[in-house]
Amino acid sequence: MGTPTNVGEEPAGSTTPAARRSAGAAIGVLAAGVALGTAELLGALFGPGSSPIVAVGGAAVDASPEWLKSFAIRTFGEQDKMALLIGIGVVLTIVVTVLGAASVRRPRLGIVGSVVLGAIGAAAAVTRPSNDVADAIPSIVGAVAGIATIRWLRHVSGLPDVTSSHPGPPTPSIRGFDRRRFLRAGAAAVGIGAVSGGIGRLLTSRADASASRAAATIPSPVDALPPLSDGADLDVPGVAPFLTPNPDFYRVDTALFVPAIDAATWTLRVHGMVDREITIDYDQLLARPMIERDITLACVSNEVGGPYVGNARWIGAPLADLLREAGVRAEASQVVSRSADGFTIGTPTAITMDGRDAMLAVSMNGEPLPLEHGFPVRMVVPGLYGYVSATKWLVELELTTLDAYDAYWIQRGWAKEAPVKTQSRIDTPTARARLAPGPAPVAGVAWAQHRGIERVEVRVDDGDWEEAELGASDTVDTWRQWVYRWDAAPGSHALAVRATDGAGETQTSGLAEPFPDGATGHHTILVEVR
Repeated sequence: MGTPTNVGEEPAGSTTPAARRSAGAAIGVLAAGVALGTAELLGALFGPGSSPIVAVGGAAVDASPEWLKSFAIRTFGEQDKMALLIGIGVVLTIVVTVLGAASVRRPRLGIVGSVVLGAIGAAAAVTRPSNDVADAIPSIVGAVAGIATIRWLRHVSGLPDVTSSHPGPPTPSIRGFDRRRFLRAGAAAVGIGAVSGGIGRLLTSRADASASRAAATIPSPVDALPPLSDGADLDVPGVAPFLTPNPDFYRVDTALFVPAIDAATWTLRVHGMVDREITIDYDQLLARPMIERDITLACVSNEVGGPYVGNARWIGAPLADLLREAGVRAEASQVVSRSADGFTIGTPTAITMDGRDAMLAVSMNGEPLPLEHGFPVRMVVPGLYGYVSATKWLVELELTTLDAYDAYWIQRGWAKEAPVKTQSRIDTPTARARLAPGPAPVAGVAWAQHRGIERVEVRVDDGDWEEAELGASDTVDTWRQWVYRWDAAPGSHALAVRATDGAGETQTSGLAEPFPDGATGHHTILVEVR
């Protein structure tokens, strides 16, 4: 009779190399889960920017070439950040799986991999603009937790300890390997990682500024707008409303998490090439005379006919007044604005003080700024693309020169001065729509901030340009709706639109990509009439 074995335990020598590699791969994934869960839990204490996933994601955004950023925005839109984080998770899973399987034969490889991955997370956290050395702690402690998990699970599985100096392959079997024991240990590791990570995410999600925003009271502006003029909104189904609801307003930025800023502790510092450095808090800002303006914002990444443009009613303090109080020196040609997360934007000083309604905005469409749109304070400068004007979560203004400093996107090749280009878009019908013969409205919006829209024309196929009906003009800083009453004939048709701005310039038909200073071309769609 053979020697009996314990229930659930395999006889020595029965475990195959493939099974050992599978056990090693599982150990790699489980250890990584514990490491990340531990780091996320600590990240809730040190701040969301210390999370290794967020820190590495931010570093990846900064290091990505322009074509990759543009691809992500085109492909994923406002979900580009989520796509990035998912991509990082997939890559990390593959790496730790391979390392875990390889460490079956080379026991120290898993430890080395943990140290390297922890070092990457720590380095990314430390180098983020708004972080400091302490933000490396979650990644370091997470790596230690991962190493402890590796040692524990290897012991449970019967694999050689990571301190083994044996250079060759492990013993032919995983001696004493008990599937049930290993599964129980693996389930415990999953629980540790999930619970710690879940608590960390929960604490982080609660560490926002919702309560501060709810408590904010925006004063009535001294220079208020009348109700929206009749005819500004043409009420054509399918056309973007004249005022874009806050939940629908586009968001394109580099922030992987929304900064949580308590208005009670917020301050704005104005310094650099000024006669008097100024620091004001939120209450002091709200006590300043407020203006109310309708202003259209557009992202330079917007392609012809794209969605990254919106119009809102803003309340804020005039930026030029604050700069005059600081005493801007004549040679200061650039205002560098900094966000709470370290992001920078450079705006020509002359533009901020040329009489346009550049403001430190505190309200959007009748309510305090939404968290994701810059609460408590953001910059709004009509006529410029957002990457040179629209800093969210604003905390600092530094007066310098255009030659002395290149802000975030300028360092990546985008133009330093970026006035919004005259553009128009067909909202209805949609591309490849099937229409019935007869009357069919072709309608959309057109914009040329700080110049205004004077005329919109539509062309069907290769016919003449026909003038469209315009919605009432609000100001030169907002878009205008338009509609063309088309008698649609059966067949396939190409519909194109072009606008002429208040300076008499008609938008060019020449196609250009958004990089480096905004897209150009006529928005053209194909429809089928049957």
